[in-house]
Amino acid sequence: MGQVGKRKTLITALIAIIAVVAIAAIFTSQRTPGTSESSAPTSHLTDVKGRSITLDKPARRIAIDDSRYLIALSLIHPDPASLLVAWPQDINRLGEEKYQQFLKKSPGLAKLPKIASSAGSFDMESLLAAAPDVALLSLENGVTDEQIRQVEAAGIKVVIVDFFVKPFDNLERSLLLLGAITGRETQAKDFAAFRAQRMKNIADRVAALPANDRPTVFLEAHAGNGPDCCNAPGNGNIGDYIRFVGGHNIGADVIKNSFGKLNLEYVISRDPAIYIATGGPHLAKAGGFVLGEGYDEAQARASLEKVAARRGISGLSAVKQGHAYGFSHQLINSPLDIVAIETFAKWIHPDKFADIDPKATLTEINKRFLSVPYEGVYWVDLKPR
Repeated sequence: MGQVGKRKTLITALIAIIAVVAIAAIFTSQRTPGTSESSAPTSHLTDVKGRSITLDKPARRIAIDDSRYLIALSLIHPDPASLLVAWPQDINRLGEEKYQQFLKKSPGLAKLPKIASSAGSFDMESLLAAAPDVALLSLENGVTDEQIRQVEAAGIKVVIVDFFVKPFDNLERSLLLLGAITGRETQAKDFAAFRAQRMKNIADRVAALPANDRPTVFLEAHAGNGPDCCNAPGNGNIGDYIRFVGGHNIGADVIKNSFGKLNLEYVISRDPAIYIATGGPHLAKAGGFVLGEGYDEAQARASLEKVAARRGISGLSAVKQGHAYGFSHQLINSPLDIVAIETFAKWIHPDKFADIDPKATLTEINKRFLSVPYEGVYWVDLKPR
C-alpha cells in the first residue's frame, strides 16, 4: 500500500474511533426497566473538561450562556426554548430574524431572566437567581473551578460544553451531552451519525490529496465590522475546518490561539488563493458583510462585493480571479458546521468535491432534525456560477 493509501486508511479509522469514543465517553447511562427514553434517568456524564456529572432525571430547567445553544437544542428537541429558564439574550449571535422565529414558537423567550454571556464576565448572582436544574456554560467563558463548586453547592448542575473553540474535539461530544441532559439521546445520536458520515466522505478524499495541493486561504471573520483588518482564525475554530478540507489557513501561521488579528500587509504579502468572508445580520449596522435570514442572493452578493472592494482586499489574486466567497458566521459556530465544511471543501477543491451539495445537506437537516429551520441565503460566491 502506498503512502496516500495508508494515510487514507488511517484517517478513516481515526474518524470511526473518535465517533465511538465520543459516544462511550458521554453515555454510561443506567436505565430503569420499562421506562421510556424521554423519562429514563441519566447518570455519570462527562463534560468537555473531563468533569463528572450525575443527573437523576432529564433537565427541564436549563440556563445557557450563549444563545446559539438554542440551535443545538433545536436539532434534538421540538421546542428548545421551553427548556430554558435563563439565557444571555445575546440576540446578535442568533440574528434578529432567527430570534423572531424562536419567539414565534415560544413567546415566553422574551421574558426569560438574563444571565451573563460567555463573551463577558461570569455572573454567579444572576445564575443562582434563575435556579436552573442545569447550567450549560461555554468552555471559553472563564468560569473558575471555585465558582463552579459554589454554583453546584446551590443544587445546580454545571455542564461545560464547546461548539466553538475546538469543534473537532468537542462539538459532537457537546451535542451528545445535550441529548443526555434533556433525555433526547436518540435524536442527538442520529444527528451525530448524520454529521460523521459526511465528515468521513470529505476526509477520505482529502487524505488522497498530494501534500503540495493545499491552496492558501484567508478567512476574514466578521468582514467589514470596522475600519481595522483583519479578524481571522488561527489554530482551532474555523481554522480547523480549513485544514480539514485540504486548505492552508494563512492565519494559523502567525496566530497561536483560535482567533486573532492579521495585519493587512501580511495578508497582501501572502496573496492567498482563496478569500472567504464571514458575516451575518449582526453586521448590518456596521456596514459589514450581511447574509442569512431575511437576505436574498442578490443582497448577499452585493454585500460581499462591497467588502471585497476594500483597500488591500480588492488587490488579492483570490478576488481578482473570482475565488472569493462569503459564508454565514452563525452557521459556522453551531452543530450545523457540516454545511460550512462541505461548502469550504467545494470552494477550496472544486474539482474534488463537485458532487457534494451543501444546499441539499441543509435542506435535509431542516426536514429531519431542526424544529426551527434555517431559511435564507447562508453562503454566496463573488461571481455567480
